Amino acid sequence: MTQTGCRNGFSQVLILDGDSSLNRLVLETLAQRNARGTVAADLRSARRLLGHCAWTLIFLNPLLAGEDEGPSLLSEIRRHWPETPVILVSERDSSEAALRAIRCGCADYLVKPVCAASLEPILEMYVPHHAAGVLASVEEGSSRQLIIGRSRSLGRVLEAAGRVGPTSAPVLICGESGCGKELVAQLIHASSRRSGGPFIRVNCAALNESLLESELFGHEKGAFTGAVFSHRGRFERAHGGTLLLDEITETPAGFQAKLLRVLEQMCFERVGGSESVRVNVRIVSTTNQDILRLVGEGSFRSDLYYRLAGLRLAVPPLRERMEDLPELIWYFVNQYAPEAGRRIEGIERETLELFEQCRWPGNIRQLRNAVRTALILGRGPLLSVSEAPGLAEELSEGEAFLEVARQADLAGCSLEEVQRRAILATLDQARGNQARAARTLGISDRTLRERIRKYRQADLIAAD
Repeated sequence: MTQTGCRNGFSQVLILDGDSSLNRLVLETLAQRNARGTVAADLRSARRLLGHCAWTLIFLNPLLAGEDEGPSLLSEIRRHWPETPVILVSERDSSEAALRAIRCGCADYLVKPVCAASLEPILEMYVPHHAAGVLASVEEGSSRQLIIGRSRSLGRVLEAAGRVGPTSAPVLICGESGCGKELVAQLIHASSRRSGGPFIRVNCAALNESLLESELFGHEKGAFTGAVFSHRGRFERAHGGTLLLDEITETPAGFQAKLLRVLEQMCFERVGGSESVRVNVRIVSTTNQDILRLVGEGSFRSDLYYRLAGLRLAVPPLRERMEDLPELIWYFVNQYAPEAGRRIEGIERETLELFEQCRWPGNIRQLRNAVRTALILGRGPLLSVSEAPGLAEELSEGEAFLEVARQADLAGCSLEEVQRRAILATLDQARGNQARAARTLGISDRTLRERIRKYRQADLIAAD
C-alpha cells in the first residue's frame, strides 16, 4: 500500500490497479491537489481498504485480480457505497466496454495509457481543490476533521484549547448551536496525553434522567424492565480517555447532584448494582446556553458549574468572524460539488453579499446546508442562490434586519429599547411569523414569546 501526503485531509481517493506507472501519475496529480491517494495492487488489499474510510473517488481496473473479479468488485462497490463515483480504467479502447461500464454505474471510463490531460478533467469534477484555510485538524480513526478559518477570534480559542489539552483540567466549551464546539472538544482530546485513549460522547439533551443515568453509569442485568444484559456506561468506556458531556445544561436538577458526586470521586455504582466502579476520565462539557445566567437563576448547580469549568472557552458565532465566511464556503463547495455534479469556478457577487449580510443563527451548520442547497438546485459554474427561492428568502431576512437597524435612530436609546425596536421591526418584516423572526434575531422561540408577553403586559405593543 502506498499513500501520498495529505495537507487538507479532505479528499480520499482509492486506486485499485497494479499498474505502477498509472498509480504514480494519479498519486502525483492528487498530491498537487492537496488530496490523498491510496493504492491497492491486489484484490485482497482492495477489499480490505474499501471499508477503511469514506472514499471521495475510486479508480478501478476490472482486471485487478483476474478478468472475472472486476465486475464482481464493481457490483460490491455499487451495493455498499452507491454514492461513491467509480472511474473504470480499461486496458482496451472499446465503445462497447465504455457503454457497459456506464450501465454498471461507473461515473466515467479511462483507457490506458492514461495521461495527465485525460486525468485532469475527472479530478476537477470529483476532487475539487479550491483553497480553504485550515486552522487545525483532528484525526479520528481513519478520518480527519478540519477546523476552517483564519480569524483571530477563533485562532485564540484553538490556541487555548491546545494549551489546556496536555493538562487534566476539566473544560467547559460555550457557544451557540452549530458553531463547532464538538470539534474544539476533539482538539482538546487529540492534544492531550490521553489521545491514545477513547473519546466518548453523550448528548445530555437527548435523554431523560433515568436513561441518562443508565447511559453514563451503566446498569446490571435485571436492574429494570428490559435490562436483559449488564451494560457498561460511558464513564467506564471512557476510562483512560475523555468523556464529552454535550449540552450539559440540559440535565435535570436531580441528576446534577449525582453527576457532581461522581465527578468529585470518580467512583460510582451501576444502576441496580452495589459494586463500586472507579474510573480515570477527563471531562469536557459543552453548552449553548448562558450558563452563568442559569446558575444565577438556580436552574443549574453552582458547585457543578465550578467543577466543570476548570477552564472555560467561548467559541465565537459565525457572525462575529465573518472573515472566515469565504474559507468555509469554498470548503463546503469542495465537499458537496461532486455530489451535485457541478464544477464551481466562483461565487455570484449577489450571493456572496447575501451571505455576508445574513446573521447565521444556525452558524456553520446553517452555512453548510445553504451551500449544499445552492449547489444542488443551481446550474452553471457560479455558486448562486437565485434558483433556490426558499433559501434566498431565508437568508435575506438577515439583510432586511440589518437594513432596519441602519435606518433606525437609536442614539440615546437604552439597550432595552434597542432590543424592543429590533424585535418589533423583525416581527413586522417576518409578517408576524414568530419562528422566522426568532431565527433572524438569533434567539429561541421561547425567548421571543417571553419578550412579546412582557411588552404586552407593559402596554408597549398591542395585544392580538
